[in-house]
Amino acid sequence: MKPRTSSCHLFFRVLAIALCSFTCLAAAQTAPTRGPKGPGKIVVRPKFGGQFSGYDIDQNGTEGILAEIKTTKNGNTLSAVETFDQKTGKILKVIRKGVTEFDDDIVIGMVGTSTAIVLHEHAGAHGTVPTWHLISPLDANKYTGLWHPPHFDNKDIVIGVSHNQGAADAAFLVLHDIYPGTTYFAFKEDMQKQTFGKEITMTTPDFEPFTPVDFAFDVKTNTGVLAEAQGCNFCTPEIGLVNLDTGKFDEFQGLGQGLHGLAVDSDDGIACTTSADDASVQFYDLKTQTGISEDLPGGVGEAQSGFDVEFDPIHKLFLVFQPDGPGEHNFMQVYDPKGTLVDSIDFGPFNHFGGYIALQPKQRSGFLGEGPVLRSFTY
Repeated sequence: MKPRTSSCHLFFRVLAIALCSFTCLAAAQTAPTRGPKGPGKIVVRPKFGGQFSGYDIDQNGTEGILAEIKTTKNGNTLSAVETFDQKTGKILKVIRKGVTEFDDDIVIGMVGTSTAIVLHEHAGAHGTVPTWHLISPLDANKYTGLWHPPHFDNKDIVIGVSHNQGAADAAFLVLHDIYPGTTYFAFKEDMQKQTFGKEITMTTPDFEPFTPVDFAFDVKTNTGVLAEAQGCNFCTPEIGLVNLDTGKFDEFQGLGQGLHGLAVDSDDGIACTTSADDASVQFYDLKTQTGISEDLPGGVGEAQSGFDVEFDPIHKLFLVFQPDGPGEHNFMQVYDPKGTLVDSIDFGPFNHFGGYIALQPKQRSGFLGEGPVLRSFTY
């Protein structure tokens, strides 16, 4: 049997953290009023000084969640799951902490209304055994149950989750990692009823297993949106559309070179991607399967490309993090669904690459991973 690939290396949002440099920032204990756009003073530091293995914030509450991992002096692994206060950055509760040889924890994300999903991986004698935990609501500050998708077994790895907090349904993309029958499949879950939709297996050769795939969910049409560029910075992306009720699949050729990020505006049926090599951002009408590509400000090539992109459904804005923007500064580029640049927020001199955006749309704020810390920002 082919060895199991660690989900730490497949889950996109954890991959993003691994690219961060280790920039230290001063912590602040009081929340500022929303003033100048850009980086804020609130800093979140993992309690035990480890590196992030996933984080998110509750858009319908006041807390956030993170997992951290750290190698101890004797070579063991310290892994912990913690909640924090969005207003102060203070760690509120250590939900789980363990020091073992191989075990780890990964925050999959926030879904539904104030529900967090956390993966615990235990290294057993016959391979890794995953356990999926729920914290619902997040401010319970403890595990409240187990997550039991009927499709899962010990070889399934969640590599994509929808970022549509508050919606009745959440959607997931999963790698079924069992050689030689390795496949991707997607499904949705009604978060209120806690019922699961059917497993939709990806059969198109353009979305083959182990090719990096980004995933988002159009809640209006129950469509899983996929994007991939064969893991190649010079390749033209493909966009896939799968109906999570019927299984109907369609795809069309995208724009730009390579792929870094994907987000969806469900109200308008618009998908936004960031390229990996030509410093551009794309906007696709999912109904007509057509799109446009716009150069990022100061964009020249791979170094100036955008990274993560997230969508604010309240103010209808796509936020694109550009680590190396004009003047070698970090920037948050803000676009409307038509692809018009509406704001360009300077985060100061280039000091890190990577991290992803955890949004709080109600306050036009969020957190961005910067090496070993999360830092607040407003937009």
